[in-house]
Amino acid sequence: MSIPTEPNGAATDNVELAQPVAKVVVAHALTGHSHSLGQSYMKAESPHTRGPSPIDFDGLSFPSIGARERREDTEETRAARIQKISGAVRTILECIGEDPNREGLLKTPERYAKALMFFSKGYEESVTHLMNKALFQEDHDEMVIVKNIDVFSLCEHHMVPFTGKIHIGYIPKNGKVVGLSKIARLAEMFSRRLQVQERLTKQVALAMQELLDPQGVAVVMEASHFCMVMRGVQKPGSQTITSSMFGVFRDNAKTREEFLSLIRRSGI
Repeated sequence: MSIPTEPNGAATDNVELAQPVAKVVVAHALTGHSHSLGQSYMKAESPHTRGPSPIDFDGLSFPSIGARERREDTEETRAARIQKISGAVRTILECIGEDPNREGLLKTPERYAKALMFFSKGYEESVTHLMNKALFQEDHDEMVIVKNIDVFSLCEHHMVPFTGKIHIGYIPKNGKVVGLSKIARLAEMFSRRLQVQERLTKQVALAMQELLDPQGVAVVMEASHFCMVMRGVQKPGSQTITSSMFGVFRDNAKTREEFLSLIRRSGI
């Protein structure tokens, strides 16, 4: 699978998806707006849901204001971005009653800025590049499951972590399969953003459905939310379980139960 290029030779992410949400490629759809057609990406709908598709027209995903600028950062703009976050962290330290000039906190603003950029690195990643050269033809039409994938994300309501495991399964159609490591990377990409668990689960499922056009996709996620553990109701040990299923997993109870029984099974 080759990567298309701009007229100036720069690589782009414009590729045709297995289930394209529109016929036209929008050059700057990551921001939610088309500069050429005046059409908002956020109005586009996946054939599998009434909400916006998690895959953008140009192969990027989940459009957020400023995300494309971040993806195209130069070394200078990246340094300026980290400096800006560091200044905000210094203000936070002052506001909670700390002294940002004391020895233990002198480098904390910059450390936190760099850590936050890592925690949210999914905004910089492209579905197209992630899946590049990882789609194959195989004589296989049975269930494929990658389970117990560790995920770490930040709750968008309080910006504190929620962590857990995600289980992803699909049944290929016409022999189209994807490299197993790419399934885990897809979960990583969507989790390294400000998220809610319900949306994260559905984004992974929809992305698999649109990329592969399989017979069906099933995703189950179980996580512990620190916004419920460290604050609020303060309930350590509580878990949140979400699921998103399409195709035969939604329509066929036996197929769904087979998937659920396999992800519950321990060991090899």
